Amino acid sequence: METTPTVHIQSITQLHQLLEQPKPRHPLVSLIRFEDFPAIKIEQRTRLISDCYQITLKKECPCKIQYGQSRFDFDEGVMACFAPKQVNFIDQDFAFATAGWQLSIHPDFLRNYPLGSKIKNYGFFDYSVNEALILSEEEQRRIEIIFLQMLEESLLPIDQFSQDAWIAHLELLLTYCNRYYNRQFITRKAVSSELLDKVQKLLDEYFASQESNKGLPTAQYLAESLHLSYKYLSDCLKQLTGSTTQQLIHERLIEQAKEKLSTTSLSVGEIAYQLGFEYPQSFSKLFKAKTNQTPLEFRAFYN
Repeated sequence: METTPTVHIQSITQLHQLLEQPKPRHPLVSLIRFEDFPAIKIEQRTRLISDCYQITLKKECPCKIQYGQSRFDFDEGVMACFAPKQVNFIDQDFAFATAGWQLSIHPDFLRNYPLGSKIKNYGFFDYSVNEALILSEEEQRRIEIIFLQMLEESLLPIDQFSQDAWIAHLELLLTYCNRYYNRQFITRKAVSSELLDKVQKLLDEYFASQESNKGLPTAQYLAESLHLSYKYLSDCLKQLTGSTTQQLIHERLIEQAKEKLSTTSLSVGEIAYQLGFEYPQSFSKLFKAKTNQTPLEFRAFYN
């Protein structure tokens, strides 16, 4: 049985060697133009893992990449961010972008800076490939200005201010990424509304299922059912509704509970079990937290 080979990039130096680039001027950060990439032929499907943060801007990209069970095309003018240790697959027909930028940052480069912790809060580093950021011409121009400033910095002799300058550029770049992703959620509101409808339908089907011991619905279950990353789904729903995926699940749980309490004679324990709770006490605690009433108080008041 043919096995899938793995390419595990553990350092910036190894990355440069793999891409046939000159030795990096700094061992922990690298900025490469896709125009400078060599012609690399992928002989067989390959698993790719990097220990670095990566931010790419691809302007001309005929390549395909797989994330999970789905394959996606990159079109012109897209930006993607990858956290360390993410696993991607590239196939034999994979072709690198012919224009754009690839920024790689080893986590050690961020240590002792507030950004080392803050970067973990940017959800777009955990988005799937199909959730890339689509830039307008103006947005792309601004991003490229930052990359050009980084490139100029990379050509300067390293001194005591070099890392501070890099970090400042990176913080600005991530701020723009955050801004543009939020803009994308807004401008694609119709798509987001359709996504909300799908989430609600999934929850309705989940609660209507009579399967025993199914447990409570989770944000991860919804994301996987929709072929989205957990973070992207939560951020999209947050922008659209003001609530995270987990909060929406809780809201639907309470709606279901209220309906059963007001229209059936089922005990609180039976309702809790039907909704997926393992213990009635957990159900009662959540219900009280969301309604300021116990399930029995709600039933008595409603009746």
